[in-house]
Amino acid sequence: MSEINLTLPDGSVRVLPKGSTGFDLASDIGPGLAKASIAVTVNDVQKDINDPINEDSAVSIITIDSDEGLEIMRHTLTAQVLARAVKNLYPKAKLAIGPTIKDGFYYDFDVDETISIDDLPKIEKEMISIIEKGSKITKRYFSKSDALEVFKSLDESYKGEIINDSDQEDNFQLYYQDNDEFVDLCRGPHLTDLNKIGAFKLTKVSGAYWRGSSDNKMLTRIYGTAWKNDKDLKKYLNQIEEAEKRDHRKIGKELELFHFQDEAPGMVFWHEKGWTIYKTLQNFMRNKLELNNYREINTPQVVDRKLWEASGHWDKYRENMFITEIDEQYANEKRTNALKPMNCPMHIKIFDSQPHSYRDLPIRLFEFGTVYRWEQSGELNGMTRVRGFTQDDAHIFCTEEQITEECLSVTNLILEIYKDLGFENVILKYSDRPDLRVGDDAVWDKSEAALIKAVEASKLEYGINKGEGAFYGPKIEFVLRDAIGRDWQCGTLQVDLNLPERLGASFVDKDGSKKIPVMLHRALFGSLERFIGILIENYAGKLPFWLSPLQSVVIPISDDFNDYALSVYKKIKNSGISCEVDLKNHNLNYKIREHSNLKVPMLLICGKKEVDSNAVTIRRLDSNKQENMLVDEFIKKYSALNKAPSI
Repeated sequence: MSEINLTLPDGSVRVLPKGSTGFDLASDIGPGLAKASIAVTVNDVQKDINDPINEDSAVSIITIDSDEGLEIMRHTLTAQVLARAVKNLYPKAKLAIGPTIKDGFYYDFDVDETISIDDLPKIEKEMISIIEKGSKITKRYFSKSDALEVFKSLDESYKGEIINDSDQEDNFQLYYQDNDEFVDLCRGPHLTDLNKIGAFKLTKVSGAYWRGSSDNKMLTRIYGTAWKNDKDLKKYLNQIEEAEKRDHRKIGKELELFHFQDEAPGMVFWHEKGWTIYKTLQNFMRNKLELNNYREINTPQVVDRKLWEASGHWDKYRENMFITEIDEQYANEKRTNALKPMNCPMHIKIFDSQPHSYRDLPIRLFEFGTVYRWEQSGELNGMTRVRGFTQDDAHIFCTEEQITEECLSVTNLILEIYKDLGFENVILKYSDRPDLRVGDDAVWDKSEAALIKAVEASKLEYGINKGEGAFYGPKIEFVLRDAIGRDWQCGTLQVDLNLPERLGASFVDKDGSKKIPVMLHRALFGSLERFIGILIENYAGKLPFWLSPLQSVVIPISDDFNDYALSVYKKIKNSGISCEVDLKNHNLNYKIREHSNLKVPMLLICGKKEVDSNAVTIRRLDSNKQENMLVDEFIKKYSALNKAPSI
């Protein structure tokens, strides 16, 4: 029997008979690994643990306690346990698809009966029963015609449609349980048995159109989460519970910050207090950028399609754009425009509106540019996924030699700003050149070297997304970790080798020749709307003093002290600290409770003692301790705190 060489991640080589499986390899290494093994990666492709390996390969064993193992466990749970449980309870249900998602899984079913969240405990119980049986899972390969026949006999029309639409003719993978009691079409890999399933919980039920099209039937989608053990599951569920309490949509309504309307889906209606947060953040960023030699500009929101055709967006991004047409019947002209989905082409046009020398570079242009992108209604999510939003967008035009310095500068600025806003746990993700790309490899080399140098100089944890850069250049993504451990991708830094050339931008170099500038795309917040949503959830609505839309309320303990309260209010407000005075006909405890619920950081109580000493008694949010302070002292102290830490 011929042999094959299997190279392990540490570089060592195991020689096994041709046709050996991942399990054979794990057993050859040791019984502990064999017991923990659930799948194998062969030449970067995940395979079932019992799949034969017929040629020399780079291999690694996937164990149940790894991240890859967790993903496979979730995949098995949805495709082999949830799907079977629903079929057991609802025999007429038809199976659609059941992928894994972040932190869990879902399965779509065509079922005549209504399945609600109240039915999930019953389905969970059936799933546990299936797992406790310890069913073995086996894989069989079928031709296209035979696979179609299997699912036709089971009246599983959605599986038949998937198979029919496939280009392949053979090797359709069907996974069976026990005595052919259950079968599903799946790409795999799967666990070989259900005894290695960890802890899980079904979480919600929703509707979903087959293949995401409203022209198709609405299916029932059941979501769940799964983890290695009960401890991890409990931790996740606690995080979800805390996230629900912090939901920016809920807090935004409670604090009267913003709302949404059906007449403008995915667009924010800002109330006074919410808009105050928006303006404070905007001014904070504006000050930071001006100190770093950025030039603020503003560009049109409605632009003729000719520019989008020249930039490439009309071909590559049109389905995400809001298109408007001027009817010549009424306007004496025929014109097609689009609401801008991004600011980049306009910034190039500003750069190119006048001649530039190499001596002028780098030129840093920034804009709080409102953009519009068509998002499916089912994907909208408060302020974290909207159709209209404002980017803190900037583009840096520089020479190839300036890329490194500018990337380092942007990275340091982003980290400084995040720290000011309370985010010190930042992860970087670096994405290098994709297979399909534009530009010379030598310039790609420079761009990638510059970005990775900036990443390494940050001294932060980072990961590499191989081949996931944009087609025009590599990029860095800045990921924030919030107070309850969730990750949010916010800032980006991208090197663009394509768009300036497409739109004809140039500068005069030292030798008098025309050169195309390198353009760095850079966003720090990403969008102000989304970032404010993240801030609200991170702080559970209790924003830092300098970001609070209402920082203080003066409260007299009775009408006798209204005049004094008004004088204190005017003095504080004139100092630049936001302030209101509450003269309503309510008792003191009611007023304290009302303003505390609105997350006002400082309540300033006024009575006889305060009048006599020209002072206020301070009651801080979430504290029962009180402090008496002279009004002038209060103004001095909190005026100094009424700004970002680094300013």
